[in-house]
Amino acid sequence: MARGQSAALDRKKLMGDPILVCTIVVLIAFLTLFILYPLAILLVDSIYSGNGFTLDIFKRVLAMPNFRTAIGNTMKIGLVVGILSAAVGLLFAYVEVYVRIGRLAGGLFKMVSMLPVVSPPFVLSLSMIMLFGKAGLITRFLLNIYDNSVYGYWGIVIVQTLTFFPVCYMMFKGLLKNIDPSLEEAARDMGASRWKVFTSVTLPLVLPGLGNAFLVTFIESIADFANPMIIGGSYDTMATTIYLQITGAYDKEGAAAMAVVLLCITLAMFAVQKYYLERKTAATLTGKASRARMLIADRSVTIPLKVLCSLAAAFVILMYLCVPIGALFPTWGYKFTPLTFKWFGQVFSRYKGLQAFRDSFVLSLIAAPITALLSMIISYLVVKRKFKSKGFIEAVSMLAMAVPGTVLGVGFIRGYSSGLLHSGSWDLFRDGGALHSVLPNGLLGGIYGSAAILIIVFVVRSLPTGTRSGISALRQIDKSIEESAYDMGADSFKVFMTVTLPLIKDSFLSGLVTAFVRSITAISAIILLVTPQFLLITVQINEFAEKGSYSIACAFATILIIITYGSVLLMNLLMRFFGTSQKIKEDG
Repeated sequence: MARGQSAALDRKKLMGDPILVCTIVVLIAFLTLFILYPLAILLVDSIYSGNGFTLDIFKRVLAMPNFRTAIGNTMKIGLVVGILSAAVGLLFAYVEVYVRIGRLAGGLFKMVSMLPVVSPPFVLSLSMIMLFGKAGLITRFLLNIYDNSVYGYWGIVIVQTLTFFPVCYMMFKGLLKNIDPSLEEAARDMGASRWKVFTSVTLPLVLPGLGNAFLVTFIESIADFANPMIIGGSYDTMATTIYLQITGAYDKEGAAAMAVVLLCITLAMFAVQKYYLERKTAATLTGKASRARMLIADRSVTIPLKVLCSLAAAFVILMYLCVPIGALFPTWGYKFTPLTFKWFGQVFSRYKGLQAFRDSFVLSLIAAPITALLSMIISYLVVKRKFKSKGFIEAVSMLAMAVPGTVLGVGFIRGYSSGLLHSGSWDLFRDGGALHSVLPNGLLGGIYGSAAILIIVFVVRSLPTGTRSGISALRQIDKSIEESAYDMGADSFKVFMTVTLPLIKDSFLSGLVTAFVRSITAISAIILLVTPQFLLITVQINEFAEKGSYSIACAFATILIIITYGSVLLMNLLMRFFGTSQKIKEDG
């Protein structure tokens, strides 16, 4: 009875706050239109034809030898990359948390963890080709190997492992820091060797996190489009096959069915990771370490581990340094001297670089604050409010994390290229090698081919990251602070803007820059949606890399890395001077 009265009181409070009700309605409409609807239309397109509902499209797609091969290739790559990334990430995290390391090694590890965040997703593919390809600096000019080809399975595996293991490293770093050192020291006091302690105490405690890291990397690997597109060669993956099916074969229904297959795989893996392994991890590692850990100083242990990790970190950094260096060579693979800045000049004088950077920067700059604010609003509603559709908002906002970018791009094409619910008409054709479309005239069809659809995709892709950060921050704020403002007559909008948002300022700023960086470096979701009206940096880099124009691709990528790295530095500066933690420190 008391629970019923509490629910009735919550409903009364909700209906008495029209701003909050309107916010919830608008939010539900946005999530339904731009996340659920594109995915639902993919499913409908794959099982519906002019004769009604049928599975013939799925049968036709699954009968294609190249698609069946692509499924096997994708699963094999995801499995191997997931295992390797989790293993390498665990090694790096263990060395940093358990082993006494110097500032140089610590700085290398920190740089390695940050580089994938501030760089386009295919930078390492460029570096791998330039160093180890047929005209590679190492293979051809240092080792005189001419028949080597880095393209294909092993090229994708190596590049994706180097790209994704820093994510696992950051996850394991937090888990290992939370393990109480007294558990391991007790085992050592009983005569167990360090290896025995690791296998019998440490590893079982991080085993759920190990599975979590594996699945996260597996999902990222099978959803990756850019790396297989550049370094995959003739080795088909599901993401590249979907892209070629819609841009090469113009088979929109077939591409939709392929996208549904890929989506089902990622959703299944996401469900396991989200609702099983995350809960198990939280139950296993419940608290923080009770005291500081005594770091391993035994040279027989520290030297091999530090050398191994430092060499791997230095190699990753070398791969990233190869990009700006590659932009200084006159012709990569044939002429390496004298160094020149002509490619940077041609980026702006010949290849419309100014428009590409302007379009990418402006669209990302518009999407970033929208994403950050939406993330904080969703976090606030999920943590601080009680209403029936709260679970729907949380689930759908996090759903985009499991949706591969290529799948989302195909969903937006099928959902809006001919208007909402196909209320208009649309066609796709190729003229002079370029892909063009006849713009639709149906309901909401006007957003296709416009800046709006690109901004919406940027927002949808970055929403889960900001939402998770906001939820974590809001759960640390006592509800009595906001209740005091309500008691003084403030409405929900006033409370959110003047009380809640200032308290989670760090998460807001972090979400703002994270959304900007993810938007300006995105490619898989927008390569199918961008029209000749807009030039985006990542699309330009992908185009030049496919043509073999590596020097100009490196010049574009170098400028992009500088922009994104500067954005992260600016975020750190803003958080230092305007963040919540700084004010608390000053007040204390």
